[in-house]
Amino acid sequence: MKQSASARAVSYLANREHSAHELAQKLNKAGFDAEEVEKVIQQLKETNLQSDVRFAESFIRSRANRGYGAVRINMELKDRGVAADIITECMTAAEIDWFTLASEVRCKRFGEEIPDDYKSRAKQQRFLQYRGFTHEQITESFNLTDDEK
Repeated sequence: MKQSASARAVSYLANREHSAHELAQKLNKAGFDAEEVEKVIQQLKETNLQSDVRFAESFIRSRANRGYGAVRINMELKDRGVAADIITECMTAAEIDWFTLASEVRCKRFGEEIPDDYKSRAKQQRFLQYRGFTHEQITESFNLTDDEK
């Protein structure tokens, strides 16, 4: 017996939060009609089973805990179809000190020592940039002394 689009969507949401865009993609990939998918997602939003705000909050917390910066998290949320105003609102509400996080990520990966040669410093900067930290956050991660952490 084939599962309904609504039941499938609820099972996806039972595993983790999904953005409306992600949910639509998964349901479309599963072979459900686009009109039906749209209707199901609208019903889930109305019953508050699906919320892009809740998804964004959860995603930001999860990615920051894994050592990713605001730039990358922002980009990934956009890729998942979350509206820019929701992203901005949730990033502000998260109250994450991105400067401290950049420093912690750098120290965890490369150790406490500040690199003394250009090549090592550039490697660490590229790593932090890839992780989604801004230039200012990366620069500051090298300037923090032991007593400031």
